[in-house]
Amino acid sequence: MNLTEADIRTIVENTVKSVLTGGNATKTGDGGWLCDTAEEAIASAKAAQQELMLLSLEKRGQLIDAMRKAAMENVRYLSELANKETGYGKVEDKVLKNKLAIEKTPGIEDLEAQAFTGDYGLTLVERAPFGVVGAITPSTNPTSTVINNSISIIAAGNAVVFNPHPAAKKASSEAMRILNEAIAAAGGPKALICTVKEPTLESGKTIMEHRDIPLLAITGGEAVVHVAMKTGKKVIAAGPGNPPVIVDDTADIAKAAKDIVDGASFDNNVLCIAEKEVIAFKTIAEPLMSEMQKHGAYRIYGDDIDKVIKTVLINKDGRYSINRNYVGRDATVILKDSGVAFSGNPRLVIADVEENHPFVTTEMLMPVLPIVKIEEDIELAIRKAIKAENNCHHTAMMHSQNVSNLSMAARALNTTIFVKNAPSYAGLGFNGEGFTTLTIATPTGEGLTSARSFTRIRRCVLYGNFRIV
Repeated sequence: MNLTEADIRTIVENTVKSVLTGGNATKTGDGGWLCDTAEEAIASAKAAQQELMLLSLEKRGQLIDAMRKAAMENVRYLSELANKETGYGKVEDKVLKNKLAIEKTPGIEDLEAQAFTGDYGLTLVERAPFGVVGAITPSTNPTSTVINNSISIIAAGNAVVFNPHPAAKKASSEAMRILNEAIAAAGGPKALICTVKEPTLESGKTIMEHRDIPLLAITGGEAVVHVAMKTGKKVIAAGPGNPPVIVDDTADIAKAAKDIVDGASFDNNVLCIAEKEVIAFKTIAEPLMSEMQKHGAYRIYGDDIDKVIKTVLINKDGRYSINRNYVGRDATVILKDSGVAFSGNPRLVIADVEENHPFVTTEMLMPVLPIVKIEEDIELAIRKAIKAENNCHHTAMMHSQNVSNLSMAARALNTTIFVKNAPSYAGLGFNGEGFTTLTIATPTGEGLTSARSFTRIRRCVLYGNFRIV
């Protein structure tokens, strides 16, 4: 019996389908990506991932290219939609953030294989998909996180079921629709990216606990990370951060001031890596704040600081939390609602405060930046920065021309991202080197996630052959 190439491919495809489905057809409902229930979304994603496994790696790369192209064509639409729905940030900054996710999220090139040869033959190590990934996404960076996670997860060979934050469900689902349509138009499965019509805590719980979800990607608050950890599954979790900035007396003050304002005001400070407090040597603190005012910062004093506290923070028995009505809001809105008189169009509010001030100890997620003055002692500055960062080990920045001071701070702070002499967003590859991600997995150790983060390692050994030297 002579088999043609087409015959062989058909046999392989049928065998793979049988293995993947356990010999049974997968129950998928209507196979759509936007589903009434989490169970339907998971079933659709599972079937789509099985289809993806029948495609070549080259074809998978073409799907990723199509996703990038479609997202870029809709980048302003998605940015405006996210801003309108959530009220967070600035449209122009969201455009830049979405473009960053589109252009600098690694694709299939991230899946590097390894080969070992020797007297005993050949060993091949490759990265394989998990199957269907369950993902929780935030309201602060909704479309950029969906784009970033989708490219990474699909490049790795998986499908994904998202449970977006309810406050950003429309923008998130629109991003998914655009990406799914691009995949289908490029010849891929129609439901590699699935979600529910009405995301809730219950749908998120179902996704996290479902037997067909072996891997979870959590980009959210501390509470949802804690819930995910309890599932007993592999979790890639992005935790909280309260990134400090150290400025010593060797820094280029004019540049440091501009960089800090640029980073802390970007998208109104909703990025988890953004500058949240400044620890400045007192000899340069006043010149630093003066320079910051030249770049759009507005300094508040005395009673005005108290007014802003009462507006943007909630004090419950001496414990402060943010008033979510002011997350990602413009500095002008915060000042107006606080009854603080100002001129111009400031993009950042700054205040000289003590190290235990609630502006310092609370992760603000808004364009309000405290400046803490300290003695000229780098070890003291590092201790204050570690205290403010609250052992999140997420992100920190430093402005200095002293290499020893920079190295000492980087080592002691032990953060996933440490940025030297640049705005915080350089740590994500924006006007900085390296790839980008919107899921920075500090608690679970993956760091800046990419396609390889969503794979498992497989090893294949051929004994006694294929060594050619």
